[in-house]
Parts: sequence; C-alpha cells; structure tokens
Amino acid sequence: MTTIIGLEAIKSVLGNIDVVAAMEHGFIQYSNGNTVVPPVAELLFEQPPGDVHIKYGYIKNDPYYCIKIASGFYDNPKLGIASSQGMMLLFNQKTGQSVAVLLDEGYLTDIRTAAAGTLAAKYFAPKTVAAIGIIGTGIQAKLQLAYLKKVTSCTNVWVYGRSKEKMKDFIQSMGAPYEINMASSPAEVAAHCNLIVTTTPSTTPLLQAKDIRPGTHITAMGSDTSEKQELDAEILAMADLVIADSLPQSKSRGEIFQATKAGILAEEKIVELGTAIQNPALQRTDENQISVVDLTGVAVQDIMITQAVYDAYTK
Repeated sequence: MTTIIGLEAIKSVLGNIDVVAAMEHGFIQYSNGNTVVPPVAELLFEQPPGDVHIKYGYIKNDPYYCIKIASGFYDNPKLGIASSQGMMLLFNQKTGQSVAVLLDEGYLTDIRTAAAGTLAAKYFAPKTVAAIGIIGTGIQAKLQLAYLKKVTSCTNVWVYGRSKEKMKDFIQSMGAPYEINMASSPAEVAAHCNLIVTTTPSTTPLLQAKDIRPGTHITAMGSDTSEKQELDAEILAMADLVIADSLPQSKSRGEIFQATKAGILAEEKIVELGTAIQNPALQRTDENQISVVDLTGVAVQDIMITQAVYDAYTK
C-alpha cells in the first residue's frame, strides 16, 4: 500500500535528517556517474507568472526512484498562498510499484535547495566571512540564511529586496541573532559582503562585475530556467572558480548558460559540484579568489531528501 505523508509529518521528521550531508552524498553520486537523471521537464506560465519543474531519476542500486513536481507561482503571496507548491512521488526501483506520496507543497524543494546552498558555502566561501549578502526576501532567501548557520558563525547580514516592506518582513522573520541591514541596491550588498546568495526569479542581472570584491563567493540559485539571470555574465568570466551543480543542465539554464551563450565563459573552466567536493585542488585555495556556484537544481537532490524523509517516517 502506498504511504501518504503530509506536510506536518514531513516537517516533524526533518529534524532527524542531516540534509546537507544527504545533498553532499547525492552530488558525489551524480558526478561519479552513479545516477540516472533525465533532462528537466518544465511548464512556463505568463498570466500569472509561474513555472512548474518535473524532475526525476534514481541512484543506481538504491531501492527507489523519485519523481518530483514543484512549482513557483510568484503572485501567490498576494492571495495568501505560498509561491512554492508541489509533491514528491517515490517508487520501487525493482518493480515500479508506488511506495509513497509526499504531500510537501514544495517544502522539500525549498529545504533541499537551502541545503545545497549551505554545501556550496561549505566548500567555496572564504574562511572568514565578513558579512552575508542575501538578494531576495522570499522563502528561499530566509531558508538560505538560516541554513548558513551550519557552516558560518557570521551574523552580519545585508539584504536587498524589491520593497522596503519585504525587507522589513525579512528582518522581522529572521530575528536574533542576526544583525540585518537593508541595502538600497544589489551593489551595496556586494560592497559589504564576501558571501552572497541570490534567490530571485529575475530575468535581468542584479549583480554587476564591477561591484564584486576580491575574495567574494556567490551562490546563485534563482536562475533555474533558460530565461532567468541574476548575475552579469562578466562575473563568471572573471571568477577564479565556476561550479555547476549539473554540467548537462548548465547547457540550457542558469548563470553558466547565460555566460557561455554570451561567448565569454569557456566550458573547460566549469567544474561540476560533486567533482569539486571530492578534490580540494578544485576548491577555494586563496582568500582573494572569486567563486560562483550555479545551482539550477538537480533531481538527485529530490531523490536524496525524499528517500531520507520516507526512511525516517517509516522507522
């Protein structure tokens, strides 16, 4: 019989799971060729603006395979509804039988994305983080900052959002122990911060190359379609380290796609995250290096978190 797991039950077991470690294992398996992850399927909407991503795959010799349906409809907050929605479907890898339906309403996608951002900072952020910059004020922006506590003790934060009201809400939501400053522009964030996370659905660059300080690490995660772009492509061109969560996906979406399409980023400069995690020589070796990790979202993340939640729930 198929197990149905609701959102509250999912939240109750997540505290028993090291999601960052699960993401690390998943990315390593992915880069080592131990997964089957087909290209992302997606639906794009204009009125109202939104997108639906369908990601699916499996880790070889694992018990299950996973199909994830996740959406972001960006006008939902006006209706009192979270912008993220969706569910996870788990199947027996040997028989195809349905094992579980996780009615997570997009929550697990948010959590696994935040955990991936933490993983990126773990391996590529400078050892001394002067200040954390967050571009965006939504759910993912808040989760990114909260999860960064796992890898840095820095509490000095600069946030930039589309409105002062949203920035004030961000500050109120995060609370202590953070000292959060409202920036008037993304450039002001870059002026103060050497660890920056971008979390918006922008289709025009928000951060410019001229504004990035030596030694800055940027985790870019908003650009998960072919149209979105948060970073000036010149940032990737001048970066010392350019990391893709998925080399195949970076050919059709994300910041790396935009920079290679513009002809200013050579493909041989790009390293896959799971590969870099395993080789210290491919990680930050100098505090003055500029690094960019482009997270477009990979199905192996959904596989890992779905299996972990199901296993914890059924123990």
